[in-house]
Amino acid sequence: MSATLASPEPGWLGRALLAPGAAVRDLGEAIEHTLASVSGAVVVVVVLAVLAAVPMVARWRRRRLSAGARQITVLTPPEVDAKGALAFWAHLIGQLRPAWARVLWGQPHLGFEYTVTPEEGAAIRLWVPGAIPPGLIERAISSAWPGAHTDTDQPALPPLPIPVQGTRRVIAGGELRLGRREGLPLSTDHSGDLVRDLITAADDLSAGQATCVQILARPVTGRRVARATRGAASTGASAGIVVGLLREALNLLTPGTSTARPTQSGGVSQSRGSDRQAVMEYSAAARAAAAKARGGHWETVVRYGTSIPVSDDPDDANPIAQARAVARGRADALATVFGACTDHNYYRRRRRPFRLATLLRQRRLGRGDVLSVPELATIAHLPTDTGLPGLQRAGARALSPAPEIPVGGEHTKPLGMADTGTRRPVAVKISDARHHLHILGPTGVGKSTLLARTILDDAEAGRGVIVIDPKGDLVTDILSRLPSHMADRVVLFDADSAAPPPCVNPLDIDRIGRAGTDLAVDNLVTVFHRIFHQWWGPRTDDIMRASLLTLCAQPGTATLADLPRLLTEPAFRARVTRTTKDPVLRGFWDSYETLSDTGRAQLTGPLLNKLRAFLLRPFVRAAIAGGPSTVEFADILDNGGICLARLPKGSLGEETSRLVGSLLVARTWQAVTARARVPSADRPDAALVLDEAQNFLNLSTPIEDMLAEARGLRLSLLLAHQNLGQLSRELRDGISANARNKVIFAVSPDDARDLARHTDPWLSEHDLSHLDAFHAAARLLVDGRNARPFTLTTRPLDPPIPGRAREIAAAARARLTTSPAASAPGPVPDPQL
Repeated sequence: MSATLASPEPGWLGRALLAPGAAVRDLGEAIEHTLASVSGAVVVVVVLAVLAAVPMVARWRRRRLSAGARQITVLTPPEVDAKGALAFWAHLIGQLRPAWARVLWGQPHLGFEYTVTPEEGAAIRLWVPGAIPPGLIERAISSAWPGAHTDTDQPALPPLPIPVQGTRRVIAGGELRLGRREGLPLSTDHSGDLVRDLITAADDLSAGQATCVQILARPVTGRRVARATRGAASTGASAGIVVGLLREALNLLTPGTSTARPTQSGGVSQSRGSDRQAVMEYSAAARAAAAKARGGHWETVVRYGTSIPVSDDPDDANPIAQARAVARGRADALATVFGACTDHNYYRRRRRPFRLATLLRQRRLGRGDVLSVPELATIAHLPTDTGLPGLQRAGARALSPAPEIPVGGEHTKPLGMADTGTRRPVAVKISDARHHLHILGPTGVGKSTLLARTILDDAEAGRGVIVIDPKGDLVTDILSRLPSHMADRVVLFDADSAAPPPCVNPLDIDRIGRAGTDLAVDNLVTVFHRIFHQWWGPRTDDIMRASLLTLCAQPGTATLADLPRLLTEPAFRARVTRTTKDPVLRGFWDSYETLSDTGRAQLTGPLLNKLRAFLLRPFVRAAIAGGPSTVEFADILDNGGICLARLPKGSLGEETSRLVGSLLVARTWQAVTARARVPSADRPDAALVLDEAQNFLNLSTPIEDMLAEARGLRLSLLLAHQNLGQLSRELRDGISANARNKVIFAVSPDDARDLARHTDPWLSEHDLSHLDAFHAAARLLVDGRNARPFTLTTRPLDPPIPGRAREIAAAARARLTTSPAASAPGPVPDPQL
């Protein structure tokens, strides 16, 4: 029996290829069988579930896009580039998500808002959903409008004020939508400034009133643009299906009144002129629609509103009616401004009597109108008018720091935060801080805040720091914020304290060494000479120098209190001068003794009256002439000490404050110059901070030599003062050339003219003289090279710790009384006494 092989049954693909018609019929029958097996109730349930899920998904996507929304306030720069808005909106087209991401998560939109209130004036803000990465919009603003400042608030605030207790708000406004097909363009060559007109229309608001114009926009795809431009050449308003059917019905009812269509030969002779006009209009609209179709596009909705507060009294209805009328008039004035955009298209007003406040607050964007980038830039931009009153403006342009500027770290000094982009921290390296820091600006602009933060950072890092404060607030701020564990490192000079201060005797030779006697005397004489230069002559200089050298040559510890006794008491002078071996000094005293009492009084009077005024103050006598030194500045600088000298001029007087501070600077300089005997690698970094520095730079060493030597000895100076007029020509030139790190707060136009040499061409005179409070321009060194200037804001200090200043001061006094230096031997007594 022969075996017969059966052909295998072909699969669905084989059947479809062999008999496509039969495969389609089989598929239809299968679908029909499936639908027949499903009950009608199930179909209804599925349809209802889909209809219910669509709005739920829409709300979920809307909440997800709006979560973590922030609000960016833009401060207009002094000069606004009219093309900046084009660059801004064209740049952000890149935020268009891929198709699958738009389907799943949606496309985030932006809100460009103009708000005007009597309290804050006119403000321009951008609402940014949390789905957009932080810093992206801020950088786009800085790029499009150089010099603009941004301030980010999170979470975003409502565009109109929230009603307070006892009042309600009447809100009027609506939406602006395109009146013709959205493929037709608006006017983009308005001769004026639309934003200026908006702010002017909202001028003269009463207290509590507010207006807002909100432009919501998101980028769209080319397919959406193609749908918008399809048939856009029709110049009539958008006609829906119902309008088209009515037009056809009227044509059927009145066939004789139909207008002959233009033909290739020109159509009916009676309508030749009107047909030519229609063709020209159609051609112009087609060209305009084609031009609008080029480039990027945004889907937009414009909303506007006015808020008027009224009393929440139900019996008082008349004010509510009046407020509603005022609000409607204000809102209509805002909407009327957009009439300037009329061209082939125009904005049509749609009132929103209900839910307007909710729409404005939620920034909800449904289906909007398609605008090109030039059209959107026409209605959403920074105003170019420099004289617009009430507008929040940036005082100076904002510049981002160069990438090489450090953000902080172990071997840096913090300065503040960059005021552009992501507001990263900025700092100066310790090695570059050795080139010294010059801080300039009037009172109240943030100098003390910057100094206090730098001092606290030095203390935290264990670097030695000496602070001389002629006003007192800086030291108080530091004491109230120092950690408790640093109290044992603090040395405090406080002119307002009743407790005895530490003693820093400038004539303590046992501390400074015999080799430093000449430098100590030179510094003392120079300090007195420069502070009292109006009453100082060569004879006074000679007398003081000879007297100090004579006192320093004696055994024991001399003080400035011995100087009046040496000049006025013959017995004391005889005991001191008889052991003098220097022939020059012997000759001086021999000639001095030959003078009469009247002659000696005339010579020594100018010096003695200065000394007595100086020594009659208990604090000064104890701190400068109280015997052997109880504090060694070399230990403070080398071992991370914190010396705070609080010398308020209101307590000591201006000349005495300058004199004490200058003597402390002189003693610091003596300790620094002693570092020359130590290898360079073993010299720890330390800092000398001088607020109102011009009062204390009175040493015998020229300022340019002092700054140059201090860099090699690893002492960085922070020199702060208010204006260049406080500096002598010598100080100004020395600081300008040798203090190479510059931090400039708002200065006068005259100072800005001189300081602009350090910041041109990046920052001009106008920028330096229009900086805001706590806002500064910086020019820093990076690895010994000048980096380009940038702008920064100082960081506010942490809140003061209650009782911390008293705690630190008490610990410093207790440490002073138990210090071995406090019990050092005093002057060696004369054996003949």
